[in-house]
Amino acid sequence: MDFVQSVTDFLTAWVVEAGISVGGEKIPFMVMLLLGIGGYLTLRLGFIQLSRLGHGIAVATGKYDNPEDAGDVTHFQALTTALSATVGIGNIAGVALAIHWGGPGALFWMWVTAGLGMATKYAEVTLAQRYRVREHEGEWAGTVSGGPMYYIERGLGPNWKWMAIFFAFVLGITAFLTGNGIQANTVADNLETQFGIPTWVSGLLTSGVVAAVILGGISRIGRVTAVLAPLMALIYVAGALIVIAMNAAEVFPTFGLIFREAFNPTAGVAGTGTGAFLVTLMYGVRRGLFSNEAGQGSAPIAHSAAKTEEPVSEGVVALLEPFIDTIIICTMTGLLVIMTGVWNARFETEVVLSGGDLSYRAVQLDGGSMEVASDLPIRIDDGYHAATGPTDPQLSWHEVPIERLFVDVAQTRPFSGTIDPEAGMAAGDDGGTHTALYGMAVESGAPLTMAAFRQGLAPLGDWGHYIVLFSVLLFAISTAIAWSYYGDRCANYLFGAGAVIPYKIIFVGVHFVGALLPLSVIWAMGDVLLGIVIWPNLIALAILAPKVGEMTRSYFDRRPWEKVRAGRSDSRP
Repeated sequence: MDFVQSVTDFLTAWVVEAGISVGGEKIPFMVMLLLGIGGYLTLRLGFIQLSRLGHGIAVATGKYDNPEDAGDVTHFQALTTALSATVGIGNIAGVALAIHWGGPGALFWMWVTAGLGMATKYAEVTLAQRYRVREHEGEWAGTVSGGPMYYIERGLGPNWKWMAIFFAFVLGITAFLTGNGIQANTVADNLETQFGIPTWVSGLLTSGVVAAVILGGISRIGRVTAVLAPLMALIYVAGALIVIAMNAAEVFPTFGLIFREAFNPTAGVAGTGTGAFLVTLMYGVRRGLFSNEAGQGSAPIAHSAAKTEEPVSEGVVALLEPFIDTIIICTMTGLLVIMTGVWNARFETEVVLSGGDLSYRAVQLDGGSMEVASDLPIRIDDGYHAATGPTDPQLSWHEVPIERLFVDVAQTRPFSGTIDPEAGMAAGDDGGTHTALYGMAVESGAPLTMAAFRQGLAPLGDWGHYIVLFSVLLFAISTAIAWSYYGDRCANYLFGAGAVIPYKIIFVGVHFVGALLPLSVIWAMGDVLLGIVIWPNLIALAILAPKVGEMTRSYFDRRPWEKVRAGRSDSRP
């Protein structure tokens, strides 16, 4: 595990955090690329995310569906399959992580990422439809396949096939973690926290459900997600709206805090010190990408299976994804986490000294903290760290130092002695040894969102956290189901139809393993792969943008949906 963590840290530094320094602070290349391409496409396409959103809603509802068109699923099923992948753990755990690291202002940058991402999603889905191919082998004969690997190779030409292969390979690996391992990990973490269910048990159960669905191919996936996606969104949003309504007086102050902290952050918990603007921006953009997947190149694979002869008609449907995912659902989560006050609250916590959420950090003069080496024993006197300088390691939970440590659950007996980080043990001055201590610690990820629902709905009883628990289960399973299709299309592109079943078997195995790994490692590895896979896709989008503009103008000049509507009127008795 130490080796995996070391490799992940190395890749994070070079892939996710690499950038240029401006005024002593670093702007990651990933942030510049995502926002830059999104802004370019927004201008090039005439703010299509605003002007054509209504048309996208009309197409998605089936108003202009033609069952005779080529494809495997309806517009609605393609949308729900893609939403099943995008509306997931990122909406529950990802928003909480963004606020945990970047403060309330990170939510604003998630909105910006989503707004620009709508244009990006439109462009990549339109291209995926334009350059999709019909399969001719085995059980897949007659179905269609599409995605960035196809529009890179067929749109840019044979000289770019190496980049298409690279994209398909990396996205196929990304599917194992981002769309699979992280989902299993979050479910296992929540079930263990709430019910004491061992992670291997929950991993076994969820991997079994995923296997039962994905072996049926895109048609079964489309039917299942057409039910799961609306159901899970309805349950989650309904619960959030109840909390918001019960705290209506806090809505405008919360929005005010979000906007203030977006440009002048002062209230970070884990990563944000006073004025650390770029930390807030970076975590908002990173979690925004993970949540709505715009620019990542995954959703176009699902949308390319839609029944239509007009690529733009599916592109406008894709506009809805970042809007539903981030502007609506992520905002609900963010408002709850902030307005209930849980984002910077501390909870009674058992601090397992060998736990995956444990780290050692030094508090800086600006109020932020940084991870530091922890090879030597750390002295604790009457529960407090003896040394608290800017280079002194302090025992931290979810990257935030714990103020006082105790040896009992009731937190009445302060600990005095030394903590050995390497051994994962604490030796008390009284001669006792401990593998866990107790203290007031912050939460992060899905448990933080769970605490927001629990506190927000407390006047109605102690059941609010079960909404999150149920949503996590549905979101995680539906996301893994959709991502399995993304991955198997990559395997099909690289190795042919014979690779699909082996890929699905490995996918199910990785789902089980993902439930057992530490949360921080899984999320970091997912970020690394996302940071890699966006490059070939966004480069292709930038080069093919004129083609997208040409198809867009042609579609709205010809207005082909009116012919479909007229045909239906003529066919009526």
